[in-house]
Amino acid sequence: ERQTMEQTEWEKLTPEQKKKQLYLKQKELLDTFLEHHAISKEQYDKSLRDMTEKMGYGESYDDKS
Repeated sequence: ERQTMEQTEWEKLTPEQKKKQLYLKQKELLDTFLEHHAISKEQYDKSLRDMTEKMGYGESYDDKS
């Protein structure tokens, strides 16, 4: 039931909203990796910067801004 609800909500999103949600999910995953020391701060920073640039968000979603 919950899966269907989330699927319905996802389908209502615009492509840009879907892209943003994907970005936020990926960032959340990186945050988790860093929190559990699965990656270094340097790896986190590089991955976040690369992902942010590739998805066309520039610095707007980076924690430093």
